[in-house]
Amino acid sequence: MSPIPVVRMAELEIAPETLESYCALLTEEIEAAVALEEGVLSLSAVSLRDNPNRIRILEVYASQKAYEAHLRTPHFLKSATEGMVRSLALIDVDPIIMRAKS
Repeated sequence: MSPIPVVRMAELEIAPETLESYCALLTEEIEAAVALEEGVLSLSAVSLRDNPNRIRILEVYASQKAYEAHLRTPHFLKSATEGMVRSLALIDVDPIIMRAKS
């Protein structure tokens, strides 16, 4: 039996005055996670068009173990976003269908 993928949606509100710095840090962290972590299948970040300081991140991990390993990585832990994030909601979701071209 193969592990069950973990899919989460993160909903964040970023302090507007820190948005540019936050996006740079987020980009760095996502690039590192996808490149270095076998269990990170996909990380996608978007902002709401009419409210760009509201960020949504779709996270897909190969398993619960892969997700927990991600939370312990140096690139995740070093992310200096304290004081930038006004609110954060982590939502567990169930995929209906997910496809991507490589």
